[in-house]
Amino acid sequence: MVNDPKSTPETPSAAPRISLRSLALLLGGLAMFGPFSIDTIFPAFEHMGRQLGADKVAMQQTISVYLLAYALMSVVHGPLSDAIGRRKVIIGGLIVFTFASAGCALSRDLPTLLAFRALQGLSAGVGLIVGRALIRDVLHGHDAQRLMSQVSMIFGVAPAIAPIIGGWILGWGHWSAIFWFLVGFSLLLLVAVWIALPETHPPQARLSLAPKRLLRDYWAIFVNPRFQRLAASGTFNFGALFLYIASAPAFVLDLLRLNERQFAWFFVPMIGGMMLGAYTSGRTAGKISGARLANIGFAFCGLGAVANVAYNAFVPVISIPWAVMPMMIGSFGIALVFPILTLAVLDMYPRQRGSASSLQAFTSLVMNAIVAGVLSPLLSHKGLHLALGAAAFSLLGWLFWRWETRSGQGVPESAPEAAAALEPTERF
Repeated sequence: MVNDPKSTPETPSAAPRISLRSLALLLGGLAMFGPFSIDTIFPAFEHMGRQLGADKVAMQQTISVYLLAYALMSVVHGPLSDAIGRRKVIIGGLIVFTFASAGCALSRDLPTLLAFRALQGLSAGVGLIVGRALIRDVLHGHDAQRLMSQVSMIFGVAPAIAPIIGGWILGWGHWSAIFWFLVGFSLLLLVAVWIALPETHPPQARLSLAPKRLLRDYWAIFVNPRFQRLAASGTFNFGALFLYIASAPAFVLDLLRLNERQFAWFFVPMIGGMMLGAYTSGRTAGKISGARLANIGFAFCGLGAVANVAYNAFVPVISIPWAVMPMMIGSFGIALVFPILTLAVLDMYPRQRGSASSLQAFTSLVMNAIVAGVLSPLLSHKGLHLALGAAAFSLLGWLFWRWETRSGQGVPESAPEAAAALEPTERF
């Protein structure tokens, strides 16, 4: 790493009033309520459709509208937190999400439900996007990596348990009870944030929210070659896993020939690999350099990709558990890589961490939309096609990472302490 000689020391803006373990639980919970909004309603689709007079295609709009609003608002949450503070944005987002969830529960027709789902999407990203910036406000270097890994480990549970919770709730009552559960969950988070979460971005460090400055800052971040390399590496690397997530119905029901109650055969190994990788990342922080840990992570991603392609190429009929084991290996590697790349992006712009986090999230969301809307329908008919597609994503992620390391940048042993406005802490 080559530090920018123009950079100046930076002091953490605030020390949390709660322990780091409690902070990890709180930030993990804040990151979870976005995925919960998608996955908990899956078991209720048929019941909702019957009551609202909507077919499967129309019900799919409840996901599309949510994701579209989420993606559009993702570029606003971060800069807004840079301008008025992290805590205010998180509290505001939770209030809006609570109101929107109550509106969904009370909806009696599809247009009303879609309107409140869009409002959910507009607010659901505050926990994940602003939370990343908050972590780097509070901690530096290996400590930030540990906390980011702990939050990732908690966040990784959400996609696995959300459909199970939704199914339990549906078994007890009406589908609207799922949205009342989201109301209760967001109210619990709101109380916890109000009581325990400090403001980590002090007034003297805040920036103007003028649209012209915001667009200028976004453009400066976006055209930075180092940001492009790091963001592309993380986005493509996760794309290998998201291709299977987006193709889960076809993979589980058609290719593995399981039933609707056996999705755990896919999700549990995948989430297990991610949680193990996040745990390993946190435990090795300070003992193994960020660059070396990322290389190990990419090696596991490559191993999983090769095993997946080989299995699908040479086994005529794929079956559990062998068909999901390569994804467990790959998700382990992804969880090792993710905290390293995310912190590297945030460290490039110490005064625009919110904006950097937003733009990184938006990049990933756009790619996920392309994967779900275009690639998954094309590749999910055959196991080998899915395996080759995922392997291509893993390869692209590694190639961008290789480009980054060969450029002389790499990942710092510890986070740089810098406070120059829109001056990355690295030359490129």
